[in-house]
Amino acid sequence: MNPGIDKTAKTQDTPIIFFDGVCGMCNRFVDLILRIDSRGVFRFAPIQGETAEQLLPPLSEAPQEWSMFYLDERGLREESDAFLEVYRRLGGRWGCLSLLRLVPRGIRDFIYRTVARNRYRWFGQRDACRIPSPDEQRRFLP
Repeated sequence: MNPGIDKTAKTQDTPIIFFDGVCGMCNRFVDLILRIDSRGVFRFAPIQGETAEQLLPPLSEAPQEWSMFYLDERGLREESDAFLEVYRRLGGRWGCLSLLRLVPRGIRDFIYRTVARNRYRWFGQRDACRIPSPDEQRRFLP
């Protein structure tokens, strides 16, 4: 975790997943969560958007250094902790993936950062942030 992030500084009653809106992999992850989250627990906000600007710490100028963030009533998490917290919150069979938390954070975050640095090359990049469908719009924040 970045030393500048205070996990308790901000909380959110409705969990928000902050993602890179132009990243192919990140958008596939959002699509997956939209399909799995039948209760509509999560909201989504692109890192490039207004909500992220208001609620997240300042980000690097280099997009390959960005991380997924997760904000809920317990605070802000990033990198592998954010990813695993989403699965924990989903519960059921998906919650089993959160057991990867037993892998030391240094190892988890090394793998996470390696994928994050290469995500555009491996999974593609969009020209602009995704535009939610009419059915998805209530779940997306600016």
